[in-house]
Amino acid sequence: MTGGAGDDVGAANGAGAGDGGLGGEGRRAPEPAGLDTPLTRDAGIEVPLLCGAMYPCSNPELVAAVSEAGGLGVLQPISLTYVHGHDFREGIRLVRSLTSRPVGMNALVEASSRTYRRRMERWVDVALEEGVRFFVTSLGNPRWVCDVVHAAGGVVYHDATERKWAEKGLAEGADGLIAVNARAGGHPGDRSPEALLDELSDLGVPVVCTGGIGSAEAFVRALEAGYDGVQMGTRFIATPECRASEPYKRAIVDAGAGDIVRTERITGVPVSVIETPYVRAAGTEAGPLARWMLSHRRTRHLMRTLYALRSLWQLKRASLDESGERDYWQAGKSVDGIETIEPAGSIVRRFAAAARASRAFPRPGAGGGAPSGPATGADPAG
Repeated sequence: MTGGAGDDVGAANGAGAGDGGLGGEGRRAPEPAGLDTPLTRDAGIEVPLLCGAMYPCSNPELVAAVSEAGGLGVLQPISLTYVHGHDFREGIRLVRSLTSRPVGMNALVEASSRTYRRRMERWVDVALEEGVRFFVTSLGNPRWVCDVVHAAGGVVYHDATERKWAEKGLAEGADGLIAVNARAGGHPGDRSPEALLDELSDLGVPVVCTGGIGSAEAFVRALEAGYDGVQMGTRFIATPECRASEPYKRAIVDAGAGDIVRTERITGVPVSVIETPYVRAAGTEAGPLARWMLSHRRTRHLMRTLYALRSLWQLKRASLDESGERDYWQAGKSVDGIETIEPAGSIVRRFAAAARASRAFPRPGAGGGAPSGPATGADPAG
């Protein structure tokens, strides 16, 4: 979702962690060890599975539920503050009240707005102060994030849709890659999962698959293919913990891969959405004036800023509208594998069990010299 996604928190501080208080299953014992990859070591987690940061769908309860089950929930700052109404620091502390396990943060490093850059710098500082040690960067140069995160002993993975952007991110200090393929929600790439792994696998860093993973079988296939982990977004929208509307969740369950189209009318660059009557009526191409402004250096930043401001409001409204009339719903082709609304913790545990039963583990060289940073998600108290 863009970011790379209710106003109520839905749970009080001190509520039960994990699915208890979130999905109704109660606290579960930790899963047995055995899913060791560079990602699990870098993030300090048990299952090589990230709940990708989603605007507007990353609410605290969802982030916490994925982390509590052994994966890693990733905070999306604008979603946390603008959509779900939390002060950023207090939002992190709410997540901490629901799980003691590591969480991550997404930092969009686009340089089009100095005001936004200063705000993101402050959010990164706050996240580090609150013990977050795993960061995902996207849409820009990650150098400044890498510098401050590495100084605090943390790890940065960078979004890449092709080798060129991967090499740029690594040159600026990124420790791993989030490989965004053509099946992804949000802003997708144009490579298949297999082709993108072929491009990136010799770079010597962990590579995480993003796009098209909605079932346990697809999760296992990605690990067997050689990915060090998987990031999912769309699968976690169709959960009780996510604050998205019921019509949005039901649309994900009912959709197939053929129902996913790309539209330029949200952010000015292609975004994957479910093809609804609203999307068909609005069209999927940017208007001629917008195209002209996006193609010229002097006007590009202005047009992208206007798109960003409009999309913040538009996507927030659509995701929370229980009437289902404002149906601008982001989703990836992983909808093919999503058959029910299911608690986030159950998804993580089910996928982990499938991986343990497969030929993906134990992995050759597990525990060896793969790139790895310190354990992440340290307790805020130090």
